[in-house]
Amino acid sequence: MQLTVGEIIEGKITGITNFGVFVDIGEGKSGMVHISELSNTYVTDINEIFKVGDTVKTKILNIGEDGKIALSIKKAEEQPKKASKERKTFTQPKPDGSYTWTPRKTEPASFEEMMNRFKQSSDEKFSDLKRKNPDNSRNKRRAMK
Repeated sequence: MQLTVGEIIEGKITGITNFGVFVDIGEGKSGMVHISELSNTYVTDINEIFKVGDTVKTKILNIGEDGKIALSIKKAEEQPKKASKERKTFTQPKPDGSYTWTPRKTEPASFEEMMNRFKQSSDEKFSDLKRKNPDNSRNKRRAMK
């Protein structure tokens, strides 16, 4: 059996430690699932989730030159997310001071474009805050200097 990175296989848990579980994947091969790859939620005690002998689906993350196989249970369970071009944008504040999020369809933006949008949005929010509260503590400290 030829193993490839990214492949999803079933195996049986053969051992549990405080840092992960060992999984027999057949043909005399075994791999380890690190505690961070067990679940999408924080795991305090592995024994509360898994028992020796449980059958689990795992995804092969890495096959080392020394033959060690790194596995992931949480990545085997993840469904591929559909790429959505719908994005949410921050609209102008309502009279009560709250903001609303509305969907916006856009093409993927470059990092520079995203940073420019963030800076513009941040500047607008900051100027709104200055207008709402001109006597804030920062302005008072500057006046005292």
